[in-house]
Amino acid sequence: MKKSNYITREGYDCLERELRYLWKEERPRITKSVSEAAALGDRSENAEYIYGKRRLREIDRRVRFLNKRLEELQVVYPSPQQEGKAYFGAFVTVEKDAEEEIEYQLVGPDEFDLRQGKLSIDSPFARAILGKKVDDEFEFSSAAGVSEYYIVAIRYK
Repeated sequence: MKKSNYITREGYDCLERELRYLWKEERPRITKSVSEAAALGDRSENAEYIYGKRRLREIDRRVRFLNKRLEELQVVYPSPQQEGKAYFGAFVTVEKDAEEEIEYQLVGPDEFDLRQGKLSIDSPFARAILGKKVDDEFEFSSAAGVSEYYIVAIRYK
């Protein structure tokens, strides 16, 4: 399944900061340490040199990915017509099996982080939430079984 190209403004800014940090700070620092390690002589057993070269390859790979991905991404801003329904960027509070309440923000696949309550729009659970209104109920089946969910609140920043 292809990832969607949607992202929030905060997510886009975060990826841009990472790219800038890698390119302007991390890469020059590692390049300097690799050249210093190379000046020490035998490179075949020089751990600093070997690690530095490996880290440079990782940085270059991530920089290439971020450059390409940032070109593809489309920043989505919530519109007034979305108010009251769960769409991209919404903060949705759901109640599971009439017990615990959890708040998720529906975000793009490049910024999801369940520890922060950011749920990828491409996930099956987010797809079950899309288009729902406050007081809507829905069932969601996972490996743990079928659970009942209730939409408690929907808000946009």
